[in-house]
Amino acid sequence: MKNVLITDDCHPVLVDGLKRLGYQCRYQPDITMEETLRVIPAYAGLIINSKIKVDRMFLDIAGNLKFIGRLGSGMEIVDLPYAAEKKVAVLSSPEGNRNAVAEQALGMLLCLANKSLIADREVRQNIWRREANRGVELSGKTIGLIGFGHTGSQFARKLAGMEMRVLAFDKYKPAGYAADMPWVQETDQETIVQHADIISLHLPLTPETKHIVNKTFIAQCKPGFILINTARGACVHTADVVAGLEKKQIGGACLDVFENEKPTTFTTDEQALYQRLHALENVVLSPHIAGWTQESKRKLAEVLLEKIIANNRRLF
Repeated sequence: MKNVLITDDCHPVLVDGLKRLGYQCRYQPDITMEETLRVIPAYAGLIINSKIKVDRMFLDIAGNLKFIGRLGSGMEIVDLPYAAEKKVAVLSSPEGNRNAVAEQALGMLLCLANKSLIADREVRQNIWRREANRGVELSGKTIGLIGFGHTGSQFARKLAGMEMRVLAFDKYKPAGYAADMPWVQETDQETIVQHADIISLHLPLTPETKHIVNKTFIAQCKPGFILINTARGACVHTADVVAGLEKKQIGGACLDVFENEKPTTFTTDEQALYQRLHALENVVLSPHIAGWTQESKRKLAEVLLEKIIANNRRLF
């Protein structure tokens, strides 16, 4: 049976499109992980965002599963090798929100550089401190992009008119990946670390990238560099980043993602650590909303639907 379980909120265009393809859709965005495990044996398709973790146990239970559709890009929530072994196709839609992520990264950076959050809070209290809130311009600065996939390359496009030196490094792409962007210089991570005033992460979460930004990495960077992370929270070692910010090794940070994004589950140590982070004035923080726009909600659904249509015959 061509039936699909949709476990997260999505644009109606996806549900409508699947129905036109002949799928029976169960749209249950409030379903829990436990409930999903109970019902998944009956489904051939599964649409997820980030709530559902598809590990070996899940795949063993989901005996009739033919495909998994990921609304977004992060594939660390799916055991890809085991899914392939089980002959379960896995489709994702990073093209759908790459522009939104890039705009968020640039917006956070501009906000930090111009001290917009501090100034906004003060003006609301009738505090007028122009000199104290003097910002810095991005023009003439060097920015390094670590990772040049969907979001990294899109961020580079946003920087085209910023009059910055843009460095890019992607370990897994052959030379020439930025050939259509003459303002981008392909280089290595060492050069970025040594020369970048701003470093922006655009990486998936893998064993190799986990805690790539740690105290060793920070110590090698230019003193006072700005860190942007709109990728995955665990790409940075939070305690090391907070310490770097406090010691001014890091001049500022724009963080949209965090190692623990569920404050109600904070341990005592995590509560203390995040309180230190939240007390800092040289940070701009947001709750994993890069890529979370009205437009991207539709684009994610459209891209995923297109991929399901393209693979429909292969899936069944």
